[in-house]
Amino acid sequence: MIPITPVGPDGQPIGKSAARPRPAIGPAEAANAYLKPGVLNLSALPPLSLYVHYPWCVKKCPYCDFNSHEANDAMSESAYLDALRLDLENALPLIWGRKIYTVFIGGGTPSLMSAAGLDRLMSDIRTLLPLDGAAEITMEANPGTFESERFRSYRDSGINRLSIGIQSFNGGHLKALGRIHDDGEARRAVEIAHRHFDNFNLDLMYALPGQTLDQARTDLGIAIAAAPPHLSLYHLTLEPNTVFAKFPPVLPDDDASADMQQMIEENTAAAGYGHYEVSAYARAGRQARHNLNYWQFGDYLGIGAGAHSKISFPHRILRQARFKQPKTYMEQVAAGNPVQQEAEIARGELGFEFMLNALRLTGGFEVNLFAERTGLALNAVESALHRAEAKGLLLRDHKTIRPSELGQRFLNDLQQMFLED
Repeated sequence: MIPITPVGPDGQPIGKSAARPRPAIGPAEAANAYLKPGVLNLSALPPLSLYVHYPWCVKKCPYCDFNSHEANDAMSESAYLDALRLDLENALPLIWGRKIYTVFIGGGTPSLMSAAGLDRLMSDIRTLLPLDGAAEITMEANPGTFESERFRSYRDSGINRLSIGIQSFNGGHLKALGRIHDDGEARRAVEIAHRHFDNFNLDLMYALPGQTLDQARTDLGIAIAAAPPHLSLYHLTLEPNTVFAKFPPVLPDDDASADMQQMIEENTAAAGYGHYEVSAYARAGRQARHNLNYWQFGDYLGIGAGAHSKISFPHRILRQARFKQPKTYMEQVAAGNPVQQEAEIARGELGFEFMLNALRLTGGFEVNLFAERTGLALNAVESALHRAEAKGLLLRDHKTIRPSELGQRFLNDLQQMFLED
């Protein structure tokens, strides 16, 4: 099998670690697994989420490195939905009997799906999986695809949270980012979201090509005035294998970017948004439950082209990655083999992978969560914890471990210390 870099369910990398495969543990071995060095012994399985990837967009944005593909006449919504159902059916033995607490439909642009197509997808999910009665079910949406009637149908089908890719309310910046919507459509999307949903997120980016501090402040002010329960505020980065990486635009320098970040911290706090993760801000009780499960090293089954999974068993934790190209993915699903890569997370890498996620949370994590999710005692990372404390990057007591303000500012350095350990 091929080693897999730690990633989220949408396939985006969260760090580098060679995950070495080990043989699967059979029932006879499992009974005495606690006697074997290197074998995990999880006291309980973590919460389980479902991620569904819809890979098509109207147009590929020049900064985007997600697994997205421009839609064309050859694209068949029905055929892709067939593949998703079969993929889910084939994956059921891995998660048999486990309840699903959150669902996230990402892309691509899932809001390109017809109302009937989304209804079919949700029906398939409810038929095959035991959804928690209070499950958070999120769909990503692009303002250029908003139609009020269709979004009301999405809500009727079971979507109870939207994540809207606004990126900016400035028409010039939207053009520079290659977005298909303009500033008027961005505002209209927020109005429609308010009309049909009481829980939604707005995605904004800052440090955009040619953006000034005042322009970033105006963008954020419009977003806050729209009163979304949740805000995701991302610094634009030039990712490899994108048009922006090949033809880089002129971006604000480090000092200007730092000023924008400080402005964001001050203005969101003043408006009542808690900064609970690197890029996430929420009203009280409106944190993204799906993403929290991810950051707390929970489990997720990913279906769809390029989707990734992390699934725990009592004595091992498995990662999978599905084929990325939609056509290849559908062919492989039909052949009964949608998984391109599969590996178990090596025991020696679990501490780093846990910290890579959990230290993104500004409030950190409860001490006992480490053992619960990794099967390791906390002393497995004690030397790294001690070094991080000594450098002022980490704060801990008998209940919680969290990054300090300095640690939040130099998060990559803090996370790297656990890889070295």
